[in-house]
Amino acid sequence: MSTLSLALRDSNTMLRRNLLHARRYPSLTLNLLLTPIMLLLLFVYIFGDVMSTGIGGTDRSDYVAYIVPGILMMTIGGTVIGTAVSVATDMNEGIIARFRTMAIHRGSVIVGHVVGSVLQCVASVVLVGAVGVAIGFRSTDATPLEWLAAFGLLVLFSLALTWIAVGMGMASPNAEAASNSAQPLILLPLISSAFIPAGTMPGWFRPIAEYQPFTPAIETLRGLLLGTGIGNNWWIAILWCVALAALGHRWSKASFNRDPK
Repeated sequence: MSTLSLALRDSNTMLRRNLLHARRYPSLTLNLLLTPIMLLLLFVYIFGDVMSTGIGGTDRSDYVAYIVPGILMMTIGGTVIGTAVSVATDMNEGIIARFRTMAIHRGSVIVGHVVGSVLQCVASVVLVGAVGVAIGFRSTDATPLEWLAAFGLLVLFSLALTWIAVGMGMASPNAEAASNSAQPLILLPLISSAFIPAGTMPGWFRPIAEYQPFTPAIETLRGLLLGTGIGNNWWIAILWCVALAALGHRWSKASFNRDPK
């Protein structure tokens, strides 16, 4: 059997292992999903009318359209926290040491976590998106090509944040530390254009909000689904995704190879 065939076989085995864990212990994923769903409902039904006026809308439905793309990106950030915890658990409970003694492809352990996390992110986005549709979100003007591009952006962003989360998990001494270190992945959307336009923020803070990873991705997703202007956001979002994925991959690989356990 060729090296590529072995890598694919072992990666598929590790992917099944991680998906089975997620299915048997869904509480972590569900708890992480509660934050974006509760924020979505809170901002729409409690602050919706006021926030709609702030973005130049006429009623709550305008703010629903504005906030849902931001919440979808926030969902990805929240879901990958579970990946960081799962990786840290594996690294500190001895299973990785066992895998190292077995005749399996070395990188399959990481690949299984990454692919499994991306699939969980997509499932989480679909679930939160369904909640958004239930409360009034509509994307009637998007073409099939724009929908495909939006899906591709969500997958690419999931992949980038997953690699960072895997690196965090491998560098953490325990699951609790991994969860804490990954918190910025769900906090960064709060200081992005997810809830209010970045242009309405104080001048000294605006560049931080505009050029952090979430804002370009959110604005690109809004443009694809709602027909708003995208400008330079699409290539900035892709650049962030590529840079984060490369950084996370290098970090994860170095930590995995260095860890003696």
